[in-house]
Amino acid sequence: MFGYRVLGFGAGEAPREEYTAEYLIVAGGGSGGNAAEGSGGGGAGGALDSSFTAVPLQDYTITVGAGGAGTYYNNQGNNGSNSSIDSTVATGGGGASRGNQAGSNGGSGGGGGGSQHNSGAGGSGISGQGHDGGQGGTSNRGGGGGGKGSAGNYAYTNNGAGGTGYDWKSLGTYYASGGGGASKLGVGNPNGSASAGGGTGGAAGSASSSAAANTGGGAGGQSGYSGQSGAGGSGVVIIRYAGLQQATGGTVTSSGGYTYHKFTSSGTYTA
Repeated sequence: MFGYRVLGFGAGEAPREEYTAEYLIVAGGGSGGNAAEGSGGGGAGGALDSSFTAVPLQDYTITVGAGGAGTYYNNQGNNGSNSSIDSTVATGGGGASRGNQAGSNGGSGGGGGGSQHNSGAGGSGISGQGHDGGQGGTSNRGGGGGGKGSAGNYAYTNNGAGGTGYDWKSLGTYYASGGGGASKLGVGNPNGSASAGGGTGGAAGSASSSAAANTGGGAGGQSGYSGQSGAGGSGVVIIRYAGLQQATGGTVTSSGGYTYHKFTSSGTYTA
C-alpha cells in the first residue's frame, strides 16, 4: 500500500504572499537664514511618493531626518537631514541664505537673500523631490524656500512666499512646504508667508517661525533680529497597503480600507 506523509506548517497558517505597499518619504526641511538684511526661507525636505513590493517577514530600515537647526545672526541656514526606506532616499531641504548670498541646494532649494542693492539666487531643488528656492530681492527682501508643489517666490516687491506643499493621497495633511523670506523693512507687509507646514519669515524686531514637526517644511528667514532663525521641520515616512494589518512598525492606523504605518522617528518596518 502507498503511504502518505503529512507536511506541517507551524501553527497551520499558509505562507503569506508578497503585497504592494505605497509610501511617502519626506526629508527634514532647511532652516531660515539670519542677517541684518533680507534672509531667505528654508527649502522643504525632498518628498518621494511611489510603491514597492513588500516581502513578508522582511525588515526594511526606516530613517527619518531631522530639520535643519536655526541659526544666529549673519549665518546661512542649515540643510535638513535625509529620510529613507533602505536605499530609497529623500534629500534634506536646502538652508536659506543670509544677506545677498545664494540659498543652498537640497530636496527643495533654500530661498535667496537680498541686500539694499543686490540679491542672491535661490538654491536648486532635485527633480521629482522638490523645487528651486526663490530669488531674493533688493531693498533687503528674502526669497521663499522651494516646496514639493512649487518653487519659492521671487522677492520682487515684497518677501517671497514659500513654495506649496503636497497633500499625499488627498488625506488633508500637507508635507514639504517652503519657508517664507524675511525683510528688515518695518513697513507694508514685510513678512514672507508660507503654505501649510512651512515657517513664516520675520521682520525686523520679530522672530521667524519654525516649520511644523514631521512635515519636512522649510523654516522662515530671520532679519534684523538678535534671536535664532526658525528650524526646519523634521521628516516623516508613511507606508500604506490595502486591507487589514499584516506588518509591524511605526504608528499603525486604519482608514478607508487601508492600513497605515507612520514613522515620526527612525525604526524598522517588518512586512
